[in-house]
Amino acid sequence: MRIVLVGPPGAGKGTQAAYLAENLSIPHISTGDLFRANISQGTDLGRQAKSYMDAGELVPDEVTIGMAKERMGRPDAVGGFLLDGFPRNVSQAEALDAMLKSEGMTLDAVLDLEVPEDEVVKRIAGRRICRNDSSHVFHVAYQPPKQEGVCDVCGGDLYQRDDDSESTVRKRLEVYHTQTEPIIDYYRGQGLVVTITALGPVTEVTQRAMEALDKDKAKG
Repeated sequence: MRIVLVGPPGAGKGTQAAYLAENLSIPHISTGDLFRANISQGTDLGRQAKSYMDAGELVPDEVTIGMAKERMGRPDAVGGFLLDGFPRNVSQAEALDAMLKSEGMTLDAVLDLEVPEDEVVKRIAGRRICRNDSSHVFHVAYQPPKQEGVCDVCGGDLYQRDDDSESTVRKRLEVYHTQTEPIIDYYRGQGLVVTITALGPVTEVTQRAMEALDKDKAKG
């Protein structure tokens, strides 16, 4: 299957993408991973992306599209893929359609993870990271440390990242509503959108997504 995964920040896209890709035996193609890989490997697209990022500017669509096209052209993506973070706007969605059409392919589904805005803010603003090791992550409501402000693993100080503050999260949501959310209507016009609620335990959301995709595939 060829799937695009969409949803607001804090919807759990990265986590669900990994589980779904494994269950469907297709590669998980993340924009963040593409950027990191191309920059670390020093590719031409990576150098272009880094120059914009170093200047504090947005990476142009053509660079992102170029990275995605190269990745989707690899042998492991012949049987399908799950795109996470791309397309990010309608112009990228149109470019993806044209790219797939040129190869005689189409998308099978666009999975929309739906989460109430207040829940998104609660999920992100409640995160606390260990200063000693950023892989030690806690949450004031969902996974609180045994001692407030102290990492259970190493005893390091826990802090809230600047981009996890409520004001920053709400700004990120504004960007999502303005730039990315319109692609849902774009794909809905093609009959590709499958919407599920992303509330509840991770495994339940994955099961819900798999069932929705199976129904959509059977319907198609």
